[in-house]
Amino acid sequence: MNWSEMRPELVNATLDTLYMVGWSTFYAVLGGLPLGILLILTDRGGLLQNTVVNKVVGAIVNIGRSLPFFILMIVLIPFSAWVTNQVSGPTAFVVPLAIGAVPFFARLAETAIREVDHGLVEAVQSMGGGTWTTVFKVLLPQSLPSLIAGITTTVITLIGYSAMAGAVGGGGLGSLAYTRGYLRFESSWMIANIVLLVVLVTLVQLAGDLAVRRLAHRSGRSTAATRLRLFGTRPTPAPAKTS
Repeated sequence: MNWSEMRPELVNATLDTLYMVGWSTFYAVLGGLPLGILLILTDRGGLLQNTVVNKVVGAIVNIGRSLPFFILMIVLIPFSAWVTNQVSGPTAFVVPLAIGAVPFFARLAETAIREVDHGLVEAVQSMGGGTWTTVFKVLLPQSLPSLIAGITTTVITLIGYSAMAGAVGGGGLGSLAYTRGYLRFESSWMIANIVLLVVLVTLVQLAGDLAVRRLAHRSGRSTAATRLRLFGTRPTPAPAKTS
């Protein structure tokens, strides 16, 4: 096989993979971020402390994370067909990809938000700020670099999941690697798919790292300004080294 013959199918398969990963990431963040926030708010000492809710939500997230994606994908095929009116193709497999990624991202979001300086939270509360003011003015802005890092990790994980989905009718690069590379023993197709998957993962990681570095720089300046506004103090500079 030469490149001119392979290119159309590889381009279409790449677009299908990007379609699945893009939409499933969107729904994973849409569902996982509120769960992560809820786990923080209802935890011991949280703004909405509620042990029962925290344990129930935590158990649901843990169960979702513990299920192997391949099994989850097969189990959800009837539900996916009911939601999308399709049993195969990229659109049908956005559903299991998103459901599998929601609990994964929820834990990443919880970890990111937990890293926020609790002193800022207490300061906002002492000035009369309510729960949602604290969430939208402190917790989310201050945890944004870590959240972007979590989204990057989720996207890379979903690229791997999408390859598994391709083996059972999901389309994309995984399907092409399975049908042309594995079933027909055409190594050129397998190599081309592997290279494209590696390139996608690398580009996502580079873009995510760049965004995290820029946001971390801005967040550092924002944190210093917030401390100055709330506490009237500046960070203490490190003592100069003497020779």
